[in-house]
Amino acid sequence: MPTHVRIALDPALAPWRPEITWVWRTLLTGMGYAWVEVPWGSSDIDLAYATDPAQAPTARLVIVARPERWTTPAAQLLAGIVRSPTWEHLRFQGELAEALQVTRHHGTALIERDVIFDAFWLLTGQEERQLPRGKHGYSDLSGSPGVEQGLLRKALASGVGTSLERELVTCGLAPGMRRWPVGKTMAAACGHDVDYPEVVRWLEPLRVLARQGRRGLKPALDVALGRRTHWHFASWMALEQRFQSRSAFYFVARQGSLVEYARGLPDTFYDVNAPRFRLLLRELAAEGWEIGLHASYLAYTSAEKFGAERAALAVASNTPVVGNRHHYWHLDPADPEATLLMHEQVGLTYDASLTHDRYLGWRRGTTWPFYPWHSGLRRPVRTLQVPTGWMDDHLFGQHVNNPGGRQALLGGLADRVADQQGCLLVDVHEYVYDDALFPDWAATYARLWETLFSRGDVWFATPAELAAHWVARAKTLEQASSGLSASWPVVTI
Repeated sequence: MPTHVRIALDPALAPWRPEITWVWRTLLTGMGYAWVEVPWGSSDIDLAYATDPAQAPTARLVIVARPERWTTPAAQLLAGIVRSPTWEHLRFQGELAEALQVTRHHGTALIERDVIFDAFWLLTGQEERQLPRGKHGYSDLSGSPGVEQGLLRKALASGVGTSLERELVTCGLAPGMRRWPVGKTMAAACGHDVDYPEVVRWLEPLRVLARQGRRGLKPALDVALGRRTHWHFASWMALEQRFQSRSAFYFVARQGSLVEYARGLPDTFYDVNAPRFRLLLRELAAEGWEIGLHASYLAYTSAEKFGAERAALAVASNTPVVGNRHHYWHLDPADPEATLLMHEQVGLTYDASLTHDRYLGWRRGTTWPFYPWHSGLRRPVRTLQVPTGWMDDHLFGQHVNNPGGRQALLGGLADRVADQQGCLLVDVHEYVYDDALFPDWAATYARLWETLFSRGDVWFATPAELAAHWVARAKTLEQASSGLSASWPVVTI
C-alpha cells in the first residue's frame, strides 16, 4: 500500500480550489503519495496549505499560500531564480532575492513561500502568455531570465515536488512510491521524428552545402549520385539494441509536397501507405519499436482531421497509435490549451509536444509526466503529457541559444532528471544518422545513451511504455486516495 499524506486546505482558498487541487494531485502523484484530504482544523495532519500560518492547524509541514497570486497568475513576471542548499525557486518581479528557509518550531516545519503557486505558474506556461512569438508560433525567450539563468534546464516544478518529498521524509513521513519499475532511479526514452527519410536528390546537396560549406562538397555529391541516403531505420535500431533499449518513430500520416512547402506548409513528402513504408512500419512494430503519430503542421485546426491522421497511421502500421508529437512542435500558437484538449478528443494516451524549438530544457518546468491544465474548463486534460527535454537541433542549428559543450549540457540534464527521479525524453530526427551529412548528431545521442546505460539505474523504455507505467501508477495512487475533489483522468493504453 502506498504511503498516505493527510492534507488540509485553507477554506479561504475556495475560489481557486480546482487549480489548487490539480497542482497538489500532480505533485503528490509525482512524489508517489496517496492523499487523504481532512477538514481544516483536524488533528494529525501531515500537510496544511494556509493563507495565515498563525491560524493553521498543527501539521508536520505548513506551506503559506498567496491568494493574490492565484487571482492573477499571468500578472506575475519572472525576475530570476533563487538558490539555497536544499531549494531552487522562482523569483518574481518585486520580490527580494531571498533564499527559501524552512523554519521548524515544536515539531512543525514552515515554508513561507507559496511554492504550490510557483509549480502552477510553471506547469501552465504563464510566462508564455507574456512573450512575443516568431515564425511557426515559437516563443521568443531572448534575454529573458529563464534563458539567461538556465530556468528551462532546472525543471523547477517537479523540483518543488522533489524538495517537498524530502521535507516530508525529514518530518517523519515514509518515502513515496517509487517512480519507475525494477528499482530504477530514472527513466529515459527517445522518439525519432520521421521528417525526411527519402531525400530529394537535387535539393538535399544544396542543404548539405548550406550546413557544411566546402567541407560538404563530397557528401553533397554522394547524395546527388544516390550513394548516401537518409534511410537509416535499421541503423537506429542496431544502435539502440546496444543499450537494450527501444524507441518510438513518429510518422506523419498527411503527405505534403514541395509546392506546399514553398507556400509555407512544411509537411513531409512521403506516403505512409506506400508499400515501402507499410513494410517498414510493420517491421518496426514487430521488433518492439513504437509507432507514433507526428501530427501534421495544421492538424491542430481540426479534431476530425487530426483523428483521421491517427487512424490512417494505425491502418498503415497495423498497430495501435497511442502517442503523438506535433510536426514543428506546432500546437495552436494562440491557444496551446486548445490543442492539448484536442489530444483528449482524438483519444491519444500521451503527447510529447511541449518543448521549445530553440531552447534546451523543459518548457513546463517538469521532468515528471503530468496531465495538463485547461484554464477555460478548469480541469485537467485527459491525455498525459510526457515532457521532451532535448531535441537534437538544440545543440547544432540552435547552439547559439544553448551555449556550452554538448556532453556537458546533456550531462546536466541527466543529472537533473536523476535528482528528481524523472524521465529524460529526447527527440532525435531519423535523417541525421549519417555522420558525413550531419557530423556528430547521431554520435551525440549515442554518447548520451551510453552514459545513461553505464549508470545502471536507468529504465529505458519507449515513450508509450513510459506513459503506460505512469498512468497505471497514477491510477493506483488515485484508488488509494480520498478528497482533493477534482476529477483525475486515468487513461488505459
